[in-house]
Amino acid sequence: MSGVSHHKVQPFENGWRIDKWFKVNFPDLGFGRLSKLVRTGQVRADGKRIKAGFRVAEGMEIRVPPIGANPNEGKGYSPRNSKKGPSLEDKRYIRDMVIYEDNSVIVLNKLPGLAVQGGSNITRHVDGLLDCLQGDNPERPKLVHRLDKDTSGVLVIAKSSPAAKSLTESFRNRKTNKIYWALVVGRPERTEGTVNAPLDKEPGTRGERMMVADKGKKAVTDFHVMDSALRSTSWVAFKPVTGRTHQIRVHATVLDCPIVGDGKYGGKEAFLDGAVSKKLHLHARSIEIDHPDGGTLSITANLPRHMKESWDMFGFDKNDKTDPFDIED
Repeated sequence: MSGVSHHKVQPFENGWRIDKWFKVNFPDLGFGRLSKLVRTGQVRADGKRIKAGFRVAEGMEIRVPPIGANPNEGKGYSPRNSKKGPSLEDKRYIRDMVIYEDNSVIVLNKLPGLAVQGGSNITRHVDGLLDCLQGDNPERPKLVHRLDKDTSGVLVIAKSSPAAKSLTESFRNRKTNKIYWALVVGRPERTEGTVNAPLDKEPGTRGERMMVADKGKKAVTDFHVMDSALRSTSWVAFKPVTGRTHQIRVHATVLDCPIVGDGKYGGKEAFLDGAVSKKLHLHARSIEIDHPDGGTLSITANLPRHMKESWDMFGFDKNDKTDPFDIED
């Protein structure tokens, strides 16, 4: 980057530490160099000097000094094609995921394996592909929430700043009804219930893993066993009441039923023998949220291919099941 630039903090970045904000937006900038830039006052927020550990807020303007990094890195394109923008392949790739669109909102059925945001060694992600969804709109679409890279399903995107503000407030104030479907190892002792287990970052993992901790942040998840194949595996619906990182994945282990394919939290026990896919079997099935223009937005996303194959393998039939949390299939 040849000169000073200024960047608005997006709604989904609200509350991030400044080092995380730079890691996502400028992944080639090392932590040591960033610390020096902050310490010497070259990085500023709304024109003011900041300290290490500073947290950004939505709408804040971040001053970024010349750092020699390509400003498009971390935005979804490799340096060799950043100048010419998204390819036709990229446009088709992201467009094929759109399952709903109106004047204010786009909803994707995100594929497993696609990151929502950029970072080190991630050159293709939803945030970097949003230009492909702008069309004739004056504003670039905006992320308002996230899914883990390997989690598939419903991802809501705002088409304007007012829509982003409305949707972000709904997520922040928990005015949403989100349902996830998962294939888990074994069968929970109870067919339904609530997991109330606070979570915190696991020491030494740089925030990459979460753990149950008495003094952690409140984390609550409702669950309902939809069906089981003997006691070897079960189809479970999860409804997160709070929205902590990896919440459902950790709470599944609290039930002694790790999600199939989740080696990070379930270890070797999370992988079944035979032809069952090794991919994570966690899908954001549906969402109900206040629409920015009034009324309620209700969206359901079909299972990804590897989960459909597992459902067929175990004889699960989602068409014959009534969702226990009153979200229509």
